[in-house]
Amino acid sequence: MKNPPTPWRKKIVSPLLAALVCTLLAGCNPASEADTQSAANNSGDPAEPASPDPTPVTPEPPVEPVSPALTAQQACDRLNDVTLPASAITLPSGGARVEKATLILADASGNSLGEYCQVRGKIFPSNSSAPEINFAVNLPTQWNNKAIHFGGGGFNGRLIDGTETVRFSLPNNPAPLAQGYATWGDDSGHQSGSITDGSFAMDDEALANYGGDTLKKTHDVALLLLQQRYQKMPQHSYFLGTSTGGRDALGYIQRWPLDYDGVIANEPALNYTGTRLSNVAVGRALYLNGGAGWLNINKTLLVQQAAMEACDRLDGAADNVISNVEGCRAANKQVLANLRCPGGGDSGDTCLSDAQIATVEVIESPLKLNYPLANGVSVAGGYNLLEGTLVAGPFTTRNLGTRPVPANPAVKADANMYVTGDQWVKYFVTREPAFDALTFNPADPGTYTQRVQQVSAITDATNPDISEFLGHQHRLILLHGLADEVISPNSTIAWYQAMTDSVGQDAVNQGVRFYTVPGMGHGTGSFLPAWNSLTALENWVERGVAPGNRWVMDTNAQTYGRTRPLCQYPSWPKYQGAGSLDAAINYSCTDSGNVVPQACAHLPTTTTTYKGGDTFGEELTVQFDPATMNYSITVDASLQRPAGTLRSGTLQAHSGCTFSSDENGAQFTFTGGGVLAGGIAKVSGAEFLPLIAFQNISSDYKAVADIYNASGIQHSVSNDSATPLSGSARLRSSAATWQTCQDPNTQGFITYDANCTLSSKGYIAWNSDRNAFDYFVGGTPDKSNGTLSGSLISGMVNGKPVPLVLTRSATAYGMVFYAQQPSALPLAAGAADGNYRISSSDGSQFDTELSGTTVFQANSYGVLTYNQPVLGVITAAGAISGSYTTNGGILSLIADDSFGLGLLY
Repeated sequence: MKNPPTPWRKKIVSPLLAALVCTLLAGCNPASEADTQSAANNSGDPAEPASPDPTPVTPEPPVEPVSPALTAQQACDRLNDVTLPASAITLPSGGARVEKATLILADASGNSLGEYCQVRGKIFPSNSSAPEINFAVNLPTQWNNKAIHFGGGGFNGRLIDGTETVRFSLPNNPAPLAQGYATWGDDSGHQSGSITDGSFAMDDEALANYGGDTLKKTHDVALLLLQQRYQKMPQHSYFLGTSTGGRDALGYIQRWPLDYDGVIANEPALNYTGTRLSNVAVGRALYLNGGAGWLNINKTLLVQQAAMEACDRLDGAADNVISNVEGCRAANKQVLANLRCPGGGDSGDTCLSDAQIATVEVIESPLKLNYPLANGVSVAGGYNLLEGTLVAGPFTTRNLGTRPVPANPAVKADANMYVTGDQWVKYFVTREPAFDALTFNPADPGTYTQRVQQVSAITDATNPDISEFLGHQHRLILLHGLADEVISPNSTIAWYQAMTDSVGQDAVNQGVRFYTVPGMGHGTGSFLPAWNSLTALENWVERGVAPGNRWVMDTNAQTYGRTRPLCQYPSWPKYQGAGSLDAAINYSCTDSGNVVPQACAHLPTTTTTYKGGDTFGEELTVQFDPATMNYSITVDASLQRPAGTLRSGTLQAHSGCTFSSDENGAQFTFTGGGVLAGGIAKVSGAEFLPLIAFQNISSDYKAVADIYNASGIQHSVSNDSATPLSGSARLRSSAATWQTCQDPNTQGFITYDANCTLSSKGYIAWNSDRNAFDYFVGGTPDKSNGTLSGSLISGMVNGKPVPLVLTRSATAYGMVFYAQQPSALPLAAGAADGNYRISSSDGSQFDTELSGTTVFQANSYGVLTYNQPVLGVITAAGAISGSYTTNGGILSLIADDSFGLGLLY
């Protein structure tokens, strides 16, 4: 094998190398750049940086002129044959080389991922006898400034090419690459035609790569290629992994905690060595003594059916899903007793012999070791075979084999668990391909004990101390099916408990969400959940909105479309006794133990001022003191009451981040990014006006320049009648001017066009006395000859603009909310997923959950269509109808004759 040439190609200059080595080795993160304002810039205005801070910025020193921007084709072509020296990669290697970079056009045959540069390459070993690492990096032309690293599966050996969808995502949800993410993956450092081939582990470097080294190497190479393609680093980077990939995700944040902002680890094989030892223990129970303990398919189904009959109704619903797993565990001894053949011998398929009962107990029980594995682990979790796990039948192909005597090596006809355990013993531990794994005692491996411990230190992801990862505000979503037949959920539960003990419950509350799913196997089972986990993670990382209990959809063909709550461990879904068994709304998450209450993480720590307005167009300043929970609302401009009018009161805890107030029943909600929603009592009567306000605003009109979908409500001055409004708007970066458009037929949403016929125009001017822009209709800013008609609040949420127009004219008053109108990438289905607390102009307050293509509210639901009637708008039909837009974790709603705003919580 030839190593690549070591010099850098001239395309990547040495100062860049130095900066990137700093990033990769020392964890120094470059400052995030503002998102590209694609819509505004494509219309001819020059790009302008967002500036959420109204204070002047010190000018940067002069820089060298920037070369003309390359076309996507040119930028991709430049990556061909790029070589990277070993010094550019954190861990020892022989450097890397791009083998091929190909621009895949958006309209290419079979391509549904948009236009992107497909990069394929190799990372060379430090030992020339070791296999290479094949890697894949995908660089979309329409980049969203974010990146995703995909983990592997099984024993790997196959390239993870980064074009896949998110695991357990909603049907028809586009792959991250199609949504504008740069993505990457690798083959774990060896090549094989089977993900159950363990022969690579005979090589030390290949084993270390599989244990996690390849992930860091690929990460480093991917970032270097991103830097060359885009001339900047991602604003946010995520790691997504399932099974071995889930182990990859957890192992990565344990070893390199600063590289990824957020991680999703599904059904992680984190106690990797314990899992393989358990595999061998199951094989020995099945096959020793001439296969006396082996269960054929009929006996296996008998065990599963007995468990289901004993426990299915413990959650209140007879639905072939055992949700109350721990309640069921208490009954498993009686279940086995009822299955025993008379006298304990094998008398046919209607009962179990004593040897077969012993096998079930080995599968069910934790494997206790006489020695510690890495991080002091001495137990491998058992499988919930008597609590709903399926190893036979229509929902899985991973059975206990078709014969009582296995082959050596074990093959597909043998128990699935044993096949992987056999490979592990042969190649990871003994390194003797002909070794009989049935002679290997996993509880006491004798002379192999030290080797088992060495392998454990390389491959396991059981370090419970992730405090550095959490300490940098990074976030982890952990999910495991309680009926997993490949990776024990009980090992994941054990790690979660150890991690909580290590970092503390407060840190877990702030940074970890652990969901367990009844009926879910290893991508199999009687309930196969689908939900938008990536959106949940992004909302958490980018907006500070932690996911709570969610709703998930079953994607099994037989029960497709039924829903259940996705409950945080240790709670589980319990049927409430009425309504459809297939609707999540008829279930509640019930504690098996005690779920620690979640305090509101979005309350400010000191007295904080928010700037915003209400649906009557009143401009408001809200001040909140978390020490006393007292608030004040100052009216800065209004048609209904004098400027300077002051209201005050005290917030009382209601639930989570929602609080009761003294504003005629209005509830206040705090969310991430410094946003507050609430209400202010009307001038008269017992009603309130919904308000929204921002902790951060900008005095720079360029910071909010973009093209938007606009939605809101307008009241007539003459008779106070209310009319919902919708359309599009543009705030220009070349001048402090604005334009609105409406569809001439519907007077509603429209794709922005500077030549639209139903249009209004004007400009804005900063008013430092009120800390808001004055909003003028007509005229031009250079002549200052427009008509003052209200104000524009330039809210900034996590650095992104969320403009709010407050109308106060001679004929109308009201509020209009702006949400970006995409110019190229449509809003992905599920992009607005989350739970929202909505306050409506009709005085109602309610919770709404968006989940994929469904919206839930109270006992009703509607069907969502994304990007209808224009890009960025979500239309609901059915029992719930209306139009939604979203920006900065805020959801706007136009329904019937009302307008509402809601916050993620």
